[in-house]
Amino acid sequence: MGERRESKKRETRQRISDVATELFMARGFEAVTLDEIAAAAQVSRMTVFNYFARKEDLILDRQDDLKLVFFREAIRDRPRGQAPIAALRALMGELREQKHPFAHFDRHSADFWRFVAASPSLEARLRELNDEAAEGLAVELAGKEPDGLARLAAGMIVLTVRTARQEAVRVFDRGGSAKKANAVLFALIDQGFAAVQEMLASGARG
Repeated sequence: MGERRESKKRETRQRISDVATELFMARGFEAVTLDEIAAAAQVSRMTVFNYFARKEDLILDRQDDLKLVFFREAIRDRPRGQAPIAALRALMGELREQKHPFAHFDRHSADFWRFVAASPSLEARLRELNDEAAEGLAVELAGKEPDGLARLAAGMIVLTVRTARQEAVRVFDRGGSAKKANAVLFALIDQGFAAVQEMLASGARG
């Protein structure tokens, strides 16, 4: 019974998010009201708030991905002796093989991120999620009270992901292919990870 209830909750949450995203993409984020979303999803306004605390979260709904929770887990659960960046490289390789949305870029992805960039409120919420991601990564790198080096490294990891994503969008803006966009995405992630790895190694030597 409990599993069925949880499954129904997940289905309801996904339906609300899908309906909201469709309305947002058709009319613009600011133009759509929560009442319209609730009516289209055939739920009450209160139900929408039960699943999503903020309007922005209706479209930025993959928050664990945006907060880089799987990066934090990869660092936390890495084999003894493995460097944090090595764990992240291994994770990215796995995600790429799976064509996970986080590690696979196409025209739909580009359209989505252009949409987010065009909305000041969505960009502001994304920055908040990026800040949470950086804080969580710093804790995984150095414990509950991370030092400046860990915070800098965590911030660089988050910036690497954001910059790589932005450059992948620009590939499409210039008429490039999905193959080229993914090549740029992973090349920049690799370069960013290499810089963080060197910085952490230098800090350990110092």
